[in-house]
Amino acid sequence: MRLTNSTYTYRFLIPAGIIYFVFFLLPTIMSLFFSMTWWSLTDWKFIGLENFKTFLTEPSLNIGFKNTIIYAIVTCVLKVFLGFLLGAFLSSKLKTMGFIRSMVFFPTLLSSVAIGIAFVMMMHPTQGLINMALKTVGIVGPDWLGDSKIALLSVALVDVWKGVGMATVIFIAGIMSIPEDYYEALMIDGGNTFHKFWNLILPLSRPAMNSVIILAFIGGLRSFDLIWAMTKGGPGFSTDLIASIIYKQYQAGFYGLSTAGNVILFLLVSALAFPLYAYLNKKEVDL
Repeated sequence: MRLTNSTYTYRFLIPAGIIYFVFFLLPTIMSLFFSMTWWSLTDWKFIGLENFKTFLTEPSLNIGFKNTIIYAIVTCVLKVFLGFLLGAFLSSKLKTMGFIRSMVFFPTLLSSVAIGIAFVMMMHPTQGLINMALKTVGIVGPDWLGDSKIALLSVALVDVWKGVGMATVIFIAGIMSIPEDYYEALMIDGGNTFHKFWNLILPLSRPAMNSVIILAFIGGLRSFDLIWAMTKGGPGFSTDLIASIIYKQYQAGFYGLSTAGNVILFLLVSALAFPLYAYLNKKEVDL
């Protein structure tokens, strides 16, 4: 049997299509179904949209929704800002740049749970390393994780410390892809370091910046492991995110309710991420 180019191409897509169906489409369809049921490991009962109604009337949901948006915006902005500055600096050709890049990227490789546990100890109000260091210079450190006013920001800063390395790597790749001819033309026209940064690096690294914004924003909306390792949503509900509310419902044995919460979180992330992606693509500068 003679294969046409079209048939030959589609046959190469079959393995990827099977993997996509098994690990994405099938779990998504099953989640939609089980979100409309009361279910346990041995039994299930179809109850329609009751789980969605119950989840949306959850008393702590308003706090969780507000915290999720604040957390996503704060972590996204800081990762983009710090990642871009570090990326611009680490794109130079100094001999020690390889080592510095490794050090910046290293926290990304660590487990979020391990980082959370370590920072819980470091942020202890009396015995933590951070407050002990502040005490040596005459500053009384706050209760980073016990004060409801700053607990969410404290966890967000740890998230930024962990994730800024990935943002930096993306920015380095974007900046180093700018053709050298552009820099040479700028220098011929009398440009200096500031002009190089403002007129070349900043606008031409827009594709990398768009990628970092999307990834950081979605990551902030879906964040769970670091929050749970450090505060478990406390004190009170001050650091509860939508994902942690879903997990608490799962812990309590409300499996259908938690599945409905996951579907709502998926819809929320999609509703916010796709318009942002479309807007950023309109602003993108092509090389």
